[in-house]
Amino acid sequence: MSDQQVQPIFAIEKLFVKDLSLEVPNAPQIYLEPQQPEIEMQLHTATQQLDDGYYENVLTVTVTAKVGEKTVFLAEVAQGGIFQIRHIPNEDLEPILGMACPNILFPYVREVVSDLVTRAGFPPVILAPINFEQLYMQRQAQQQAVSQDAPSTVQ
Repeated sequence: MSDQQVQPIFAIEKLFVKDLSLEVPNAPQIYLEPQQPEIEMQLHTATQQLDDGYYENVLTVTVTAKVGEKTVFLAEVAQGGIFQIRHIPNEDLEPILGMACPNILFPYVREVVSDLVTRAGFPPVILAPINFEQLYMQRQAQQQAVSQDAPSTVQ
């Protein structure tokens, strides 16, 4: 019997829009507003294991446009992906789910946000590229700091 090395598997099984919402609370008056809105973006990722070797990764982007205190629009897109990940060491799994998967999903969520905002009658919003590696590292550092600051209980 030969010692064949098991090859790692990373495959995109399915990409899909999981949730989509758009609100234009001050329509139609907001379309007469001459000022350019301020755009704010929030990002959230979530992962869950679906089955042995299959993971769902969801990248949610919320884009809010405001003029002063008035909301021009609020667009939220949750872009999902099902990924097959096998024969990967456990210590490499979390970085793949935290960096590689969101990197794959981002161009899709970016396109959906732009299309959604355009369909609402506004100029397209083109989201700037995101450095998911840097975000992942920051999150790891924050978690490490929290766990170091947690009081230890001695009995």
